[in-house]
Amino acid sequence: MWYNALGDTMDRKNIEKIAHTSEDKLLLAKLWDKITAGMQKNIPASTCFLSPRELEMAKYLFGEAEGLYSFGGYPEAERKMLVYLPDYLDDSALMDEDSPCVCLHADFYQGDTPTHRDFLGALMGAGIGRETVGDICVGKGVCDFFVTADIAPYILQNFTSAGRVKLHLSRIALENARIPEPEIREIRDTLASLRLDSVISSGFRMGRSLAAAHIQAGKAAVDGLPCEKPDKLIVEGQKISLRGFGKLKLASVGGKTKKDRISVVIHRYV
Repeated sequence: MWYNALGDTMDRKNIEKIAHTSEDKLLLAKLWDKITAGMQKNIPASTCFLSPRELEMAKYLFGEAEGLYSFGGYPEAERKMLVYLPDYLDDSALMDEDSPCVCLHADFYQGDTPTHRDFLGALMGAGIGRETVGDICVGKGVCDFFVTADIAPYILQNFTSAGRVKLHLSRIALENARIPEPEIREIRDTLASLRLDSVISSGFRMGRSLAAAHIQAGKAAVDGLPCEKPDKLIVEGQKISLRGFGKLKLASVGGKTKKDRISVVIHRYV
């Protein structure tokens, strides 16, 4: 018997309690059908890649179901799929050749500097669904990105360029994926409080009222989950994204200054 995070036996009807939109309901229904089919037949089953918000909803639906993993190709992946492994497989199967997650390696001329947006746009332009693509890790002259196993052959045959940048693609083992260290700009500041609008104001160098307006407009997310509350308190280690501006991390929180302000270190990803 499986139990979900709502405290009830796993029940398809809980989708109504978790979903906020009709799109949420459709997605959760698809996840339910995929995963429960695997559980009932005791065979491996996997979903598409999920955003942090979608993954959080899925966790509420399935809870601590035995044999269920979230996996994106490497431990720190932002986009992950749900994978059910039957009792005759352990989690090492996630990294095997038969894994539902595949890493594709793209080589290109180092003088070119395509971005994450360039790769994502080119993939979408090639008719590849966003849900079949996980994290895209761009480095100097290389890009390792993660896709579902069923779409990998199509991409290998048809994805030849990102914008004007010519690509040479190959499939590599998941353990050989190269995840570049993110470039950050360190910001040391003092804040009156650890409210979301205060952290965004400091990290993106904008007025607090403007930061609050962006948050209330639905442009902010904390650890991948949308947040429209400017007064939400942020804790050390949490990541914040603001659509159109980028990402931040509240790297550390220090003591208070003589003026009763809080010393912080913020990492802004560049």
